[in-house]
Amino acid sequence: MTRAKSAISLMAGASLLAVSACTDPATVNPDDPNRKTKQGALLGGVFGAITGALASDDKAKGAIIGGAVGAAGGAAIGNALDKQEAELRRDLENERVGITNTGDRLIVTMPQDILFETDSSEVNPVLRSDLLTVADSLKTYPDTSVQVVGHTDNTGEASYNQALSQRRANAVADVLMSGGVSFGRIQTIGRGEDQPVASNLTPEGRAQNRRVEIVILPNAR
Repeated sequence: MTRAKSAISLMAGASLLAVSACTDPATVNPDDPNRKTKQGALLGGVFGAITGALASDDKAKGAIIGGAVGAAGGAAIGNALDKQEAELRRDLENERVGITNTGDRLIVTMPQDILFETDSSEVNPVLRSDLLTVADSLKTYPDTSVQVVGHTDNTGEASYNQALSQRRANAVADVLMSGGVSFGRIQTIGRGEDQPVASNLTPEGRAQNRRVEIVILPNAR
């Protein structure tokens, strides 16, 4: 193994250990408003370094340049997600709406029990204001794409649940577009009962599985 390859291997190994430490719940401060920015910079640096090394004739130099570029891009994405998350938490006044920041995307989760009547795909008028708040956020951060994903529990026929989840995802997307989000940014997906987040053996678990997720994905830079 050449010295350049050895250096890259050592750097990758050390970086992965750093990533593990940075993302370990035991070492991460959940109250740090910039935690995702820091994680984004670290992850971007790791992958940028590896990509730069593989793409460059001068492996060591490519790793350094790639790491710097990747860290800057990862930090920018993480910072934007941190800001958007904080603003959504401030502006959404419904405590049943969940917001998850994974570091590379935001997931806004709305229980279907508050969005729709049973077997209906018509959005509850009371919830339109929350969806329009999300639409305003999407317009503030235009350099993102959006997946609207419908989920159901396992009650009833799987084929019916699949179709219902798609109709509900489409209905939520329609409200976002009515709020000014462009059609080209939105993809709707019906998952039916295929991706539960809780057990379908209890009423509480089934309620958690009935949901619509608005997944906000930063575009590649």
